[in-house]
Amino acid sequence: MTFFDRLGDRIDRVDSVVSVGLDPDPSRIPDFLADRDLPRWAFNRRVIDATHEHAAAYKPNAAFYEDSTGWRALRETIAYAHGKDVPVLLDAKRADIGNTSRQYASLLDSADAITVNPYMGRDSLDPFLSREDAGVFVLCRTSNPGGADLQDLELATGEPVYRRVAALADLWNEHDNVGLVVGATAPEELETLRTEVPDLPFLVPGVGAQGGDAEAAVEYGLADGVGLVNSSRGIIFAGEQRSRSQSGAAGEDAYFGAAGAAAKRLKHRLNQYR
Repeated sequence: MTFFDRLGDRIDRVDSVVSVGLDPDPSRIPDFLADRDLPRWAFNRRVIDATHEHAAAYKPNAAFYEDSTGWRALRETIAYAHGKDVPVLLDAKRADIGNTSRQYASLLDSADAITVNPYMGRDSLDPFLSREDAGVFVLCRTSNPGGADLQDLELATGEPVYRRVAALADLWNEHDNVGLVVGATAPEELETLRTEVPDLPFLVPGVGAQGGDAEAAVEYGLADGVGLVNSSRGIIFAGEQRSRSQSGAAGEDAYFGAAGAAAKRLKHRLNQYR
């Protein structure tokens, strides 16, 4: 089975296209976890416990783990998510040339899918694309405002760069393992890309704290019912306000209970448009 086959099964089982971004910013991890051996792992474990019934996938961003204890926390997080039967998409935005890219692709030994940067062309992505069982999400039209600086530039053919990236990704999909990253903050581009690459699943960030278009994310993000809509901060830090009035175990439960409730709300909100 390809990654997208497995993801489709997961989506059907939990009736959800929610991707929960596991981005444990050390400055926002609650004080009651600060003295743990691996605070980021302890935080993620509680988030996974609270949200796994509503999560189609988890999406840890590598930037929050790139230190010695961070990599340990990431390994524990991936293993724990797999123990809950939830696939893990590593948001790493990797790609390079030669053996460097092959080393980056070794991240797929533990994660189920990865995000990649297409700027250096096909050969930089070959080590990822050749992993037939893994998902490869190519950055296409990102959710940040500055994405337009390059992604909207017109080529000599008259098409913008992001549409050319999508067309290339479609050509690279020889093993049915390629998807696109297209932000929910650009609903018109979502619609355009769905028309041009009807078979590629999208990873759609920006619905949570960035306020993207949830309806467009679902209507145009899914290919044959498969795709992911991600929220990170809007879910994992939902308890920051709720738990302040409580202490001890009750405060901890309230904190992570809020994350579970936020994931459930987003699932129901997105399911209105499926």
